[in-house]
Amino acid sequence: MPSTPTASGPGPGPEWKILVFAALMPLLTVLDFLTLSRFIPSAFVLRVVWGLVLAFFAFWLPRASEKRRVWFVLGNAAWNAVSYLLLVFLTGALESPYVYLVFTLPLVVAFAFPEERNVTTVCGVICFVGTGWQVWVTETSFSQGSAWLSLIALSTFLGEYGSSRFRKELEVRNEVRVERTRREAAEKFARAVRHQTQSEKLATVGRLAANVMHEINNPLAFVRSNLHFLQKELLALPLPSEVRGEFEEVLTETRTGLDRIQQIVADLRGFSRMDVEEPSPCLLADVVDNAVRLAGVRLKHVAHVKVEVPRELPSVFAVSRRLVQVLLNLLVNAGDAIEESGREGGTILVRGEVQDAHVVLTVEDDGPGFPPEVLPRLFETFFTTKGPEKGTGLGLVISRELLAEFGATLSAENRAEGGARLRIVFP
Repeated sequence: MPSTPTASGPGPGPEWKILVFAALMPLLTVLDFLTLSRFIPSAFVLRVVWGLVLAFFAFWLPRASEKRRVWFVLGNAAWNAVSYLLLVFLTGALESPYVYLVFTLPLVVAFAFPEERNVTTVCGVICFVGTGWQVWVTETSFSQGSAWLSLIALSTFLGEYGSSRFRKELEVRNEVRVERTRREAAEKFARAVRHQTQSEKLATVGRLAANVMHEINNPLAFVRSNLHFLQKELLALPLPSEVRGEFEEVLTETRTGLDRIQQIVADLRGFSRMDVEEPSPCLLADVVDNAVRLAGVRLKHVAHVKVEVPRELPSVFAVSRRLVQVLLNLLVNAGDAIEESGREGGTILVRGEVQDAHVVLTVEDDGPGFPPEVLPRLFETFFTTKGPEKGTGLGLVISRELLAEFGATLSAENRAEGGARLRIVFP
């Protein structure tokens, strides 16, 4: 017999109900006094045996395999039907007050075990045959016997129909659950593949950036050397003081520009290195300075970055380069938000302080802030409000993962005065 789906969910099964009914079975002898005004020893013995068999059934049902469970349930249904019919026979056959409940037995079984196939039919057939035998033995009229048998047949049909509908509904629910699980697994796998692809692209870009920075350093060295030669030769010429002052100013500005280029190249080279480092104590002031310098190229014409990170702050235990990566991402996100809002001359504030034995680093901006429907989803993988050319939906997710590696947390909120605030809390 094929197995059928069973309802799942918390809570006890039907075993405890069967145990309670088995314990009450002998006590139901009091009904004989109320309905028949006498004690029937055979009926009492039947109830005791009936209760013992039910207790045995309730004990073994949860321990049986799926195949044996089916036979256990079928045997229990048959035993209950036979026992009740025997009780009816011992208390007066078709004159017994209990005979009026015979036709309800298939419905009771269908209600108790709706997930089991053929149980209602087995109970109904036994009730039909047993009642027919008693009709024949007691020589009951044809019309009365037909009425009893018709009621039993009708209740069996209704019980079987109801349990079959229940099983079909349960199968549909199981199919929906399986399909939902399969779809969620497929989506999770697709996200993982996209995440891996994006990570590989970022790693490739990092390696390319490191190579480009190395190639830039060589011509920079030539330019610096030639500039030094020009400065030395020009200033050695007998020039008027006004011209000499202009040359010195131009050469100084050029040298400052070269220093700035070299600093950016050095920062990018350090940032793009893929070496695996262990966390170590580092100063947030130095981390913020490096991140602000890197972000300056992007934020130069978008927002003014204000830094309030005292050098006296306690050191945090982290990987400096990864902190720079996280902070750079937060600064660029703030600049993007200000730029997309159409505001000119925005402000980004980076503040560091000690709160409740924690070092807290906040990045605030005076942009539009996070929409209410976006705020709960900020840290979902691949969720972004930017266009495909600007956002991948991985920045904040990766930032939170990097911070979690050394025990820090990242959270986001809107400022009361407007704009967004992201908080990094270090242990």
